[in-house]
Amino acid sequence: MNISFFEVTEEEKKELKSDFRGQILSFSGDPLSSGNLAAAKDSEVISVFIYSKIDKSILASLPKLKVIATRSTGYDHIDLEECKKRKILVCNVPFYGENTVAEYAFGLILNLSRNIYKSSLRILAGDFSQQGLEGFDLKGKTIGVVGVGSIGKHVLRIANGFEMNILALDPKRDKALQKKFKFKYASLPRLLKDSDIVTLHVPLTPKTKHLINKKTIKMMKPGAILINTSRGEVVDTEALLSALKDNKLRGAGLDVIEGEKEIKEEKQLLHGSGKAYSEKLKMVVDSYMILRNEKVLFTPHIAFYTAEALKRIMATSVKNIKAYMKKKPQNNVAI
Repeated sequence: MNISFFEVTEEEKKELKSDFRGQILSFSGDPLSSGNLAAAKDSEVISVFIYSKIDKSILASLPKLKVIATRSTGYDHIDLEECKKRKILVCNVPFYGENTVAEYAFGLILNLSRNIYKSSLRILAGDFSQQGLEGFDLKGKTIGVVGVGSIGKHVLRIANGFEMNILALDPKRDKALQKKFKFKYASLPRLLKDSDIVTLHVPLTPKTKHLINKKTIKMMKPGAILINTSRGEVVDTEALLSALKDNKLRGAGLDVIEGEKEIKEEKQLLHGSGKAYSEKLKMVVDSYMILRNEKVLFTPHIAFYTAEALKRIMATSVKNIKAYMKKKPQNNVAI
């Protein structure tokens, strides 16, 4: 079978060669794009990460493609409707970093609540003063958890350890989980109004895009902290920047941000024009302004990035491909 892997490291390449002995393999460290599409033109299976945008034009150039194995939980980088039309199977990694991302979210929370990063920068500059570094306890504070899926549940567990009050928003209400972790379900307006910290753990869908926007930020408790380790587009960057400037919010911990793909691949901005290009460019500029804001702790999409999580991602992706080869596909993404 002809299988192409994109966005893989040299170490992963060695492991994949061992996992798929006897198959026709190709590898690239770059995302799949029109520039390197030729390497996959005969592939029945391609495996990608989130920076490979699989749209209609890409799919049209891969006539033999039967399976896309994305090494991620999210699949908003893949045109599922077009895959359905072409009868291309899409499988993902539904679970790999539940505790990993939840732990990282609390890393951002602790950094902001106790000014850890600011303190470190001050020391490096030779300043040992404490002025302006007063923090606040998590015990007794209210955390609003938006999305109580596999990651959100671990956030509930950790928040219990800090003896926090917990509000949660989720389409499904689980009474057993509620009893176990001692939290209350709440509507979005109430959660935003009463939470000292709001942490986002939702996938990117038409309903969640810009879930945090100018209108919903107005609902938030003055001086609250926003944490986003889900998808950048869940938060309206411009609205967040305005809220930080106006001191509506105390701070933000962001591991993802709108325009992060463009920031990572700036050369793409040199080949655009028109309104769509202008809007994209403005979004990136706003993103850079966010990065320079002293109230923001920004990290480059690494909440999932631990040795253990990476092994789980690759192991599940290999199993997904092998399951297809055995004509027993698994982890299929429903449209």
